[in-house]
Amino acid sequence: MDFKKEIAEFLDKNIPELSLEDINKLLEVPKESKLGDFAMPCFSLAKEFKKAPAIIASEIKDKLEVPEFLDKIDAISGYLNFFVSRKNFSNQTIKEVLDNENYGYTNLGDGKNVVLDYASLNVAKPFHIGHLKNAVTGNSLYRIFNKLGYKSIAINHLGDFGTQFGKLIYAFKEWGNEDELKKEGIDYLANLYVKFHVEAEKDETLEDKGRAWSLKIEEKDEEAIRLWTLFKDISIEYFNKLCKRMDLSFDEVIGEAFYMDYVDDTVKRIKDAGLLKESEGAQIVDLGDEMAPCLILRADGGSLYATRDIAAAIYRQNNFNFVKSIYITGSEQNLHFKQWFKVCKMMGYDWADGLVHIGHGMVNLKGEKLSTRAGNIITLEQAIDEAKEKSLEIMIANGRDGIENKDEVAEQIGIGALTFINLYNSSNKDVTFDWETALRFDGETGPYLQYCHARCNSLIKKAGEIDMNQIDADLYTDATTFEVIKALSNFPQVVISAGEKFEPSFIARYLIDLAQKFNKFYNEYSIVVDDMRVKSTRIALVMAVKKVLHDGLELICIKAPNEM
Repeated sequence: MDFKKEIAEFLDKNIPELSLEDINKLLEVPKESKLGDFAMPCFSLAKEFKKAPAIIASEIKDKLEVPEFLDKIDAISGYLNFFVSRKNFSNQTIKEVLDNENYGYTNLGDGKNVVLDYASLNVAKPFHIGHLKNAVTGNSLYRIFNKLGYKSIAINHLGDFGTQFGKLIYAFKEWGNEDELKKEGIDYLANLYVKFHVEAEKDETLEDKGRAWSLKIEEKDEEAIRLWTLFKDISIEYFNKLCKRMDLSFDEVIGEAFYMDYVDDTVKRIKDAGLLKESEGAQIVDLGDEMAPCLILRADGGSLYATRDIAAAIYRQNNFNFVKSIYITGSEQNLHFKQWFKVCKMMGYDWADGLVHIGHGMVNLKGEKLSTRAGNIITLEQAIDEAKEKSLEIMIANGRDGIENKDEVAEQIGIGALTFINLYNSSNKDVTFDWETALRFDGETGPYLQYCHARCNSLIKKAGEIDMNQIDADLYTDATTFEVIKALSNFPQVVISAGEKFEPSFIARYLIDLAQKFNKFYNEYSIVVDDMRVKSTRIALVMAVKKVLHDGLELICIKAPNEM
């Protein structure tokens, strides 16, 4: 039974002044269980009802007859509070979780397409931990929107175009060696990139030489294209290996250069819409007083990021017919996306309302911004290797080195730790990366959730045979147990909220809350006991918690080992 839905429909029948939609918007879950299981604040109704909120709540309560699925209704300080029948609520919740293979799934999306542009990895640059927040946020939203009944389409908008490639070609021609490049791969290219900028500090002419090679790429110069393609192939092979290790996948990998063939048509569309203006030789779209103009073409006729992003958006709408197209990048690009989103709206595209930018915070290393140019990075490969090693050390110290597939589990724990620290706080928050915080096996961490899942599995295994026909919902009505069950019932709504707000952190924080409530239950009650009725009832709860932890961790891109 969906108790929130039942309460909303019950109130809809009894409060003619409010629509069902209004009631659903008002209903909430109180922070303290003593205030009820659901509540409807009446403060926003004061103007319409021309009464104080406390009086409104009291008058509504007085005319309501308590239905069977509720124990009581109270009016407290301007709130209408609803206390559900704990036995019925618990019985329904456990049954729904265990009987529903895809608990939490809703068909809100009705199969419509959602495009997610994330990772946006740059050719010839290592995948470092500064990219991780972008990648896991996008991959988590990909999974969340699938859970909401949409068809998610993941795109890696590969950074394979721009002056940096001219600089890299110059550096390679000047100091590089092709045999060493093929042997060392992406690290060799990264070192060349750093060397170029070190040398450019001494010799300003290098910047012009780099731009000259960049122009040769656009002019399809044979040698420039050969080296550019070689750098790209080496980079993609490296990215694919790491993405497989992180369980990141993409439906499309399309480089920025691909859209160059669409730039002329895009500029024509902007011009035909009467938006293109000349400014100091450049072509711009005036966005009024709201923000700075959007640059479309440089004075030399070259396109810019905005031009290519508009071209890509038109291409994606034509090919995928999206209802939402979500871009996950660093928050320093906020203005860029606001500008070209507005240009699309000014061009008259209805689908522009579905363009969404999520500007995530920066990842810092001991308070310093990570920079490929300065060589101040920890590559993702280094981070995973170290996280795995440290996880294995912790497992051995805790006497867990005898578990099956310990290396695989250690890697799952390490990657889980890295992922969780990037998703626990809201997307726009900065992340300061340090091992001690990320790898703790207690507190608000990924390994804590994985350990809770493993504990559930251990209890189920230890319990052996149970009898689901002997489940006694009366054992679910005490405060501690009922808090766990209420948390389980909240999972579908948390997934909906995470999708509506584009916030995987909602799920990460929900899972911590569920795990903490479960561990309190675990510490207060004996679970694997001789009494079949008690054992079956409590193990059913453990099974439900394990299922939601597993599915929730999957939504935030974290594996759930059965043993730790």
